[in-house]
Amino acid sequence: MSRIVYVNGEYLPEEDAKISVFDRGFLMADAVYEVTSIIDGKMLDFAGHATRLVRSLDEIDMKAPCTIEELESIHREMMARNNLTEGLIYLQVSRGAADRDFAFPVGVEPSLVLFTQAKNIVDSPFVKTGMKVISIPDIRWGRRDIKTVQLLAPSLGKMAAKAAGADDAWLVEDGYVTEGTSNNAYIVQQDGTIVTRDLSHDILSGITRAAVLRYAAEAQIKVEERPFTIEEAKAAKEAFVTSATTFVGPVVEIDNARIGDGQVGETAKRLREIYISESLKTAI
Repeated sequence: MSRIVYVNGEYLPEEDAKISVFDRGFLMADAVYEVTSIIDGKMLDFAGHATRLVRSLDEIDMKAPCTIEELESIHREMMARNNLTEGLIYLQVSRGAADRDFAFPVGVEPSLVLFTQAKNIVDSPFVKTGMKVISIPDIRWGRRDIKTVQLLAPSLGKMAAKAAGADDAWLVEDGYVTEGTSNNAYIVQQDGTIVTRDLSHDILSGITRAAVLRYAAEAQIKVEERPFTIEEAKAAKEAFVTSATTFVGPVVEIDNARIGDGQVGETAKRLREIYISESLKTAI
């Protein structure tokens, strides 16, 4: 049976869902998106994703398609109609449909699309094996803090990783790691200190990132928010990534160099357990 998707006020079988060929999300990547994780039929940190969505819309001067309350209701209806108990809900807001022009159209209503993905995100295979990553140049645009659908560069990065027999890529700019193709990146130094890039226009302000850093502080784990190099990563005790789709994903190899003992690290393992446990307490 096909999924039910949401398109501009309608719940439709996915094969019947349509967006105009003149939609600016399609023509110009003039759109933003969010991904909310679902566990046990509940949304994790929906408020955080909603807040970031509002910020993304504001940063590119795009009108909101509905209120946050309406958006929450749509998410719940999507879970119900698709019997989704574990997985992801993607939402995308574009500026709407208008004849092709670089200048923003006036008086056009934004388009809102949501779809679900049933997926085992708690017991991911990477939890036990860890991920292998490669390093590649960061060729993305300068406003990575806005969660836009401009994902060609990350897609090329993931394909480069796949071609190299790895699972993902870490992006490097001016000699320092910015983030992963679809996640925030971290290393754990030999003394146990967690190091991750500080927030700026260079990286996305991850919702999972914020939660994990908060839980790390509560667990008395020292955190340094600063740039780090690939060489620092190779010399680290551990490495990991965070995102709504992976939670805390351990990294065991970078550019064919083993991290630590090449096994899933205790810090990553502990933070993943804490994140899932604490997030479920506040899930809605």
